[in-house]
Amino acid sequence: MTSFANNSRNQLSDANKINDHHKSKADISYRLSFERFFEHLVDVSLNFTAANDAPQLWLPAWIPGSYLMREFARNITAVHYQVLDRQALDRQIMDDNTHETYRAHKIDKNTWQLPKAKAGQAVSVHYEVYCYDLSVRTAYVDQQRLYGNFTSLALAVEGQEHRDVQASLVVPAAFLAGKNESRLLLACGLESTHLRLDGQHSYGLQAGSYHELIDYPFEIAEQDKFDFIIQDKTHQTLHHRFYLSGKHSANMGRLQQDVTQICQCYLDWLGDAPFNDYTFMTFASGQDYGGLEHINSTSLITPRRDLPSLDEPKIPSTDYQRFLGLCSHEYFHSWWVKTVRPDVMLDVDLRREAFTPLLWVFEGFTSYIDDFMLQASGVIDKPSYLKLLAEQINRYYQTAGRAYQSVAESSFDAWIKLYRNDENTGNAGISYYNKGALVALCLDLTLLQKSNGRYRLFDVVKAFYTQAKQNDNKRIGINSADMGTVIGQFMPIEDWEDFEYRYVNGVEELPIEALLAENGINMNSNSKETADKHMPWGMRCTETPAGLKVNRVTRASVAARAGISANDVIVALDGIKADSKQLALLSNVERDIECHLFRRDELMRVNVLPKAAIEGQQQDSTDSNVNEVNRATNKAYPYKVSLQLAKANQSSGVSDNASPADAGWQAWLNAIERYQS
Repeated sequence: MTSFANNSRNQLSDANKINDHHKSKADISYRLSFERFFEHLVDVSLNFTAANDAPQLWLPAWIPGSYLMREFARNITAVHYQVLDRQALDRQIMDDNTHETYRAHKIDKNTWQLPKAKAGQAVSVHYEVYCYDLSVRTAYVDQQRLYGNFTSLALAVEGQEHRDVQASLVVPAAFLAGKNESRLLLACGLESTHLRLDGQHSYGLQAGSYHELIDYPFEIAEQDKFDFIIQDKTHQTLHHRFYLSGKHSANMGRLQQDVTQICQCYLDWLGDAPFNDYTFMTFASGQDYGGLEHINSTSLITPRRDLPSLDEPKIPSTDYQRFLGLCSHEYFHSWWVKTVRPDVMLDVDLRREAFTPLLWVFEGFTSYIDDFMLQASGVIDKPSYLKLLAEQINRYYQTAGRAYQSVAESSFDAWIKLYRNDENTGNAGISYYNKGALVALCLDLTLLQKSNGRYRLFDVVKAFYTQAKQNDNKRIGINSADMGTVIGQFMPIEDWEDFEYRYVNGVEELPIEALLAENGINMNSNSKETADKHMPWGMRCTETPAGLKVNRVTRASVAARAGISANDVIVALDGIKADSKQLALLSNVERDIECHLFRRDELMRVNVLPKAAIEGQQQDSTDSNVNEVNRATNKAYPYKVSLQLAKANQSSGVSDNASPADAGWQAWLNAIERYQS
């Protein structure tokens, strides 16, 4: 029995449309078979006509949106190929006994050459890919779900990346066993066709180029789904789909309501979208968390506890706010990364790093705007938003490395630092997500200040998006000079240059407290939540049966001056077995502490001088400039803060609505209202 359906739209009764699709000829075709899903293997066939002798195939080393060389080629075992006559290729005769099979020659880490193939000949390539990475960046295949990014699965044909491509996803009957087929869905931003024959499912995808294909991840699994519609400024409706796989008990109605509000808020601000429809793909897991943006979709993975419960309160729980922030973050990336992007990412070679000092602009702006839009849309209230913002500020103050690495340098070094955390990361650097979000906050408030309330960071983003829409490809690549040109339209250029010098290219402390105060927000230090409480002696430890395992030691701290290092195991303090309570009791004493520890398998003894070390920290640095920053980092700034809306002085007889403090935070937090008129 054969049945047909269109997976991305309502079911179609016109089977001829599907037949026509299957008969259509793309220049390059892929067939992905999931027959060996139990082994986490995907068998891929690639068919194309060689444009030159000894054609080459290559696989990306990284995926856009995640700036680390992932080396996806390591999951391909071997590549084989056959040279076919044209008739055999037209009849889809592959891997038969009439054509000799050759082994491709690997010429570098992610490139294969086919020396037996000549220009004009039809070539059929076969290889397997190991797929068992649960992240949103690669591919994962087992008996529950078939998930993939084509950057991990589809070899590109060198020189033919811009040709039309077609991909077939072939799901065996064995995968369907025990599943509710009414819930077995393909989630993908590309429009797809669905053919079922003899218990086997085949999904067809078609894209205008290889680079287009790799911007569309897919998932085939039992999934819950809802649809919703939002409108742009011209009242054009944009269809959205939300897929949720994995074990969960989410309140789907509440999720639909909140995500709809957030998405509509973005359209109210930006006016229109760079897509006609949008797909959220979400997998609910135990602890995993992350997201990756694509032009009209996003792939998300979330702890199931972050999804809304059946009795979710009106103000979302902290966990649920985190998931909504993730949805908001990746959704905004369709405008601010996929449409407006760093110039080096415009026509990027995915085999090599693409260095830019502007990741703080794209990830930082987004990390500021994502939570801001939760309150702007009304999904959370303003006090809840200020709690989220306070968490960003706390992460910033708790990272000593902000004194050494600028946010521009953090962006440029993403390829070698951000995704490769070690015990020294917090001492030597700062995240362009975290500091970038706070630089964006400060820039937003500075724009308000310098323009007398007329302009915002939101105007800067919208100006770049407007430029992108005027280009033929509806995209734009920008650099640091472009930032100055556009920001200079909304505030004096000399003020931007000073801001950039101090806070973007420099490591001067951000004026967070002062700018918030000017906008009616009080920042209060929590005197009980101190660095000594959370990181006694400047080290972070984990209590284990063997003792206190040292995970991290802050530079120039008590522990560092005593000679304690990351990965040491402290076994005794003053002759008594070490544990967290004892360490807390001894964290601020004024005498020497005898500390016994293991480094590797060697027992060591060190003396700890709590008070003397704190005093010496401000005296012994050989670099007076760094010493000055260290003093500010450790003494002048709190470990933990909270933010509150300022209230009018009730004794003054002035109402809250008329107070300057209220006017300040309303001008800041009610930003989107000006774009809704």
